[in-house]
Amino acid sequence: MLKQYLQFKLSQKLSPQQIQLMKLIQLPTQAFEQRLKQELEENPALDTGKEEKSDEFDDFDNSNDDFDESETIGEDINVDDYLSDDEIPDYRTSANNYSADDDEKSIPYASGTSFTQHLKNQLNTYRLDDEERDIAEFLVGSVDESGYIRRELSDIMDDLAFTQNVYTTEDKIEKVLSIVHQLDPAGVGARSLQECLSIQLNRKEQNPDVALALNIIDNAFEQFTKKHYKKLMAKFDVSEIQLKDAIHEIERLNPKPGGSYSGNTRMIEHVVPDFAIKIVDGELELTLNGRNAPELHVSREYNNMLKGYKESKDKSKSQKDAVLFIKQKLDAAKWFIEAIKQRQQTLFVTMSAIMHYQKEYFLTGDERNLKPMILKDIADEIEMDVSTVSRVANSKYVDTPYGTKLIKEFFSESMTNDQGEEVSTREIKKILETVIDEEPKKKPLTDEALAKILKEKGYPIARRTVAKYREQLDIPVARLRKEL
Repeated sequence: MLKQYLQFKLSQKLSPQQIQLMKLIQLPTQAFEQRLKQELEENPALDTGKEEKSDEFDDFDNSNDDFDESETIGEDINVDDYLSDDEIPDYRTSANNYSADDDEKSIPYASGTSFTQHLKNQLNTYRLDDEERDIAEFLVGSVDESGYIRRELSDIMDDLAFTQNVYTTEDKIEKVLSIVHQLDPAGVGARSLQECLSIQLNRKEQNPDVALALNIIDNAFEQFTKKHYKKLMAKFDVSEIQLKDAIHEIERLNPKPGGSYSGNTRMIEHVVPDFAIKIVDGELELTLNGRNAPELHVSREYNNMLKGYKESKDKSKSQKDAVLFIKQKLDAAKWFIEAIKQRQQTLFVTMSAIMHYQKEYFLTGDERNLKPMILKDIADEIEMDVSTVSRVANSKYVDTPYGTKLIKEFFSESMTNDQGEEVSTREIKKILETVIDEEPKKKPLTDEALAKILKEKGYPIARRTVAKYREQLDIPVARLRKEL
């Protein structure tokens, strides 16, 4: 049996505009420019650049007084609302960090042959039959951007049969692979780091140091990676100086031969700072990148369309449909302009709070002056949500007198030193890094010894915490930091 009943409940939902605004805030400068370009392409009612206000437009705007009643279309469209100047001043008077004579600077991208094509072109210098050429091209196509083939020969044999209709053996693939190993850059097509280094050493001019280095890579690779230098000296019956010279030859090799190819097609990342902090007369000065503050206004042509509609006596259905379309585009344009203004304000307010919170660091550049700071500290100060601060911090960069920094790097947890003061974990990591840099390289300090030194400096932290910080700094364990 069907029943009807009333149910009351409270729910909180984000409007599409709020979601779009959050996405705009999250975008870094370059991505924001792309989003802006997309909006300009999709919405013809939105124009960029300064708008010149003509006398004719002024006369038209003031002519609304001649009408006793505002003209409406349907139930919710008031033409005068879109022709009035009341909505315009905000975005006409918006400030911009670009000067009038600034040129639009675009980053040039070089075009060239891809890494794979570069290798295929080299195959043309070898005499290969049809089957060998098919196998060689398939192997070259399996080379990743680091220059390695990270697949088993049995898998490659199966793929050749299924995709290329080439039925062959692992021995034949191994033979063709030896030809691929002769291509440049040296080491390309290797299946492991050991094979990559061995290929490169075989290509070098042979001398005692290279011969010893090759012997170490081919016959004692595990001992070499674990830096068991005494075992290596005993195994090959060489002195410390001889071993040191051989290791120097290995260190000069390229572990990622694919990365050395200048014409590869990997995307090059360009960091465009979203903010700039300068020290002027001993005080910090924050500016927002001018690209984040574009000059936008509603298209004059669309206003003229509404003017034409208002002055026409006979209003057809097609005209009314056109005005409905214009109304939607004008609404979208006005909202987008307002959203950009809110984005600018949110970015500036958030970064300003971070700058003042870390004032001592920005004035000195010393990471030891970084105060403990979490997202909630800034969110409470600017009275915004933690998620908003996170969106600003995660993907934005700031240009400082000490280099371009990722904003989220200024955030860190706190711990108490032996004097009962709250200090940033970044400060401890910096001191840990300095201690490791100054340690004796022949006998690196263990995590236990590092914890003892930090405790003497006034930072009582456990050995496991030292290990955690060391790993976060990408510093290997003591044994792997050993040098001859």
